[in-house]
Amino acid sequence: MPVLRPLNAKITLEFSLFLLQICVLLFTCLYMLSYLILNQFRKTAEFVTDDVEDATVNKIALWLCTFTLSVAVCAVLLLPISILSNEVLLTFPQSYYMQWLNGSLIHGLWNLVFLFSNLSLVFLMPFAYFFTESEGFAGSRKGVMARVYEAVVLLLLLALLVLGIVWVASALLHDNIARKSLYDLWEYYLPYLYSGISLFGVLLLLLCTPLGLSRMFSVTGSLLVKPRLLEDVEDTLSCTTFEEDSLSRKINCGSTSCWVKLNMEALKKEYQAVQSKRVALEMRRKASPWQRNLGYPLAMLVLLALTVMCVLMVCFNVLELLLDETAMPRGMEDPHLGMASFSMFGSLGAAVQVVLILYLMVSSVVGFYSSPLFTGLLPRAQDTNLTQIIANCVSLLILSSALPVFSRTLGITRFDLLGDFGRYNWLGNFYVVFLYNMLFAGLTSASLIKTVTWAVQRELIRAFGLHRLPLTVSRSTVPFRLLLASGLSKIQ
Repeated sequence: MPVLRPLNAKITLEFSLFLLQICVLLFTCLYMLSYLILNQFRKTAEFVTDDVEDATVNKIALWLCTFTLSVAVCAVLLLPISILSNEVLLTFPQSYYMQWLNGSLIHGLWNLVFLFSNLSLVFLMPFAYFFTESEGFAGSRKGVMARVYEAVVLLLLLALLVLGIVWVASALLHDNIARKSLYDLWEYYLPYLYSGISLFGVLLLLLCTPLGLSRMFSVTGSLLVKPRLLEDVEDTLSCTTFEEDSLSRKINCGSTSCWVKLNMEALKKEYQAVQSKRVALEMRRKASPWQRNLGYPLAMLVLLALTVMCVLMVCFNVLELLLDETAMPRGMEDPHLGMASFSMFGSLGAAVQVVLILYLMVSSVVGFYSSPLFTGLLPRAQDTNLTQIIANCVSLLILSSALPVFSRTLGITRFDLLGDFGRYNWLGNFYVVFLYNMLFAGLTSASLIKTVTWAVQRELIRAFGLHRLPLTVSRSTVPFRLLLASGLSKIQ
């Protein structure tokens, strides 16, 4: 036995180093991907400048944003990787090459993502913002270090302010715990702050995801070629080309006309819109029959099926919450991977869960940028300043770090929360979880019904040519009888 103990310790140390290498390799790949993404959106003028100090500060802030975006991507992939790892271990239980994929690795990934996400939200992103806005204290020597000192001081003041707010909130909500000393900072106040941030992220997902699920149809439709339903593309393309030529002549002759000079900006915007319409019509004309008649309907059916499946799973989770206490989201210390599938349909159900989780994340991002409150944060290629990049990274990190809690609360998966993700105070409140599921199911169903009915009616109006009427076409002005009569007359 004395001989085996050093051997076991050596094997454990080597295994831990191997797991650490896997985590570092995965994060390095995600960091490079995040840097390429941010490099496509950042404003080049902020990094190529005569002021070397400003360029250095902006590069450091961009590196911090890249780190934060990498952590956000890790948070998105956290739950899918956990579910797929369990299914892989179930499929190959005795495989020697899969021994590294175990509960210790997954548990460590959850803890690292939790640590880095909160580190980025509480320290790195506020520091990056203060660092870019600072100029050094008055009377101090100019340079990068002067900006670092000012940013650190502002960050400490912000930390004290947030800590005071958390203490007041805990005193108002929990009178019996309000007398705790500040020595409980790590054990009580920081987890309480993390719980509040996660609750804000989950509420933000509740607002953005139903909107994004309804917007996914229009966004996907704009990227695909729609089928020709009772529409003459050649005729429409000829009219659009004629309109584009007319606007081009007006813009070129604007120097001789005072009225055109005053309306030059409006003419240019109209010309760009018509030009975009012509390009879209040319793509529709050049599209193959398979792409035109099969791609768009198939994509719409897939989106509809995924959305309906999400609503049905949430409704089933509501019933389970009423009948079974185990349906409540909770934390667990050991994931016990490779013991049983987290879906009643086996590997197929687990694959569907992964697809739904990623679909909900994409929908929440689309809904976030479609919301009137956050439309101004939408990044533009090569024209996004550093402050907007910081705001986008913070927003995406809040959404992605709340995704595991969001998916487990809605019952999309049965994989319980690992590590500190399961320590949130509000997860054990039945009324909060039940009301959250009911609101999500109601908002998503209402958005889906409205989107589908309006989309069908809009396509019928365009197909029958009623959008060319001089009056504004709406649901009240165009009854269904008129649509049928117009359609029959066109067919005849």
